[in-house]
Amino acid sequence: MSYFIKEDGRPKTGKIVGHIIGELVFLLLFFSSFSIVGAGERGVLLTWGAFNGTVFQPGLNLKFPIAQSVIKMSVQTQKIEIEKSEAYSHDLQLVDIHSATNYNLDPLEVGKIYQQYNLNFESKVLIPNLEASVKQTIAKYTAEELLSKRAEVQDAIQEDLKQAVPSVFVITKYALVNEDFSNAYEQAIEAKQVAQQNAEKANNELKKAKIDAEARIAQAKGEAEAIRIQAEAIQHQGGAEYVNLKAIEKWNGVLPQYMLKDATPFVNIK
Repeated sequence: MSYFIKEDGRPKTGKIVGHIIGELVFLLLFFSSFSIVGAGERGVLLTWGAFNGTVFQPGLNLKFPIAQSVIKMSVQTQKIEIEKSEAYSHDLQLVDIHSATNYNLDPLEVGKIYQQYNLNFESKVLIPNLEASVKQTIAKYTAEELLSKRAEVQDAIQEDLKQAVPSVFVITKYALVNEDFSNAYEQAIEAKQVAQQNAEKANNELKKAKIDAEARIAQAKGEAEAIRIQAEAIQHQGGAEYVNLKAIEKWNGVLPQYMLKDATPFVNIK
């Protein structure tokens, strides 16, 4: 008789179920003996939950079922963003900083990272150090310098962060996304800008008035000089006779019809 059939023809249910379970366990153990690590990842091999120094590379890797497990960790560029970090400038102005940082894990140190920080390395290491670097750097600049030297401030925060975090974390880029000051300070900045614009406008108007005045003075001097030259010419040409000559040059030849008794003739004929 068959292994799964009784002599009376009925199936041996217990053996059938046991066989199925055995097959399933075998398949489970077989497939759990392999671990596939994707591109851009590393696999931290744990034996009974402890790191044994082995890190799997991308591809198909063999491990002991049940006893060993694999923690997959990305070594590609990742991003941390903090939308609001409160800090005080050198002149004690409160400013909210919006930061973004790109980083990646050192592929050769992922086992050490997991051993020390588990998978909570962002909250345990990166975020606290980022906020500390922001506060320390912002405190070195006045509020006005934070606006006028924005690129310098951004580079200073990035450098401070690189020095602060363990070398297993590779900081590739820090971005100072935005900075928000208090309403009072923003109003003060706006008022200062308006005052500067008004001062510049007044200065331009003053320069224009000065130029106009200098032009009028130059014109007056020119007219006075012309009068002086004409007066000298008249004196040189005989005074009154020179005036009569100029009048005759402009006379149209028509004599007046009436003349007052004491009037001086237009032309004095001798």
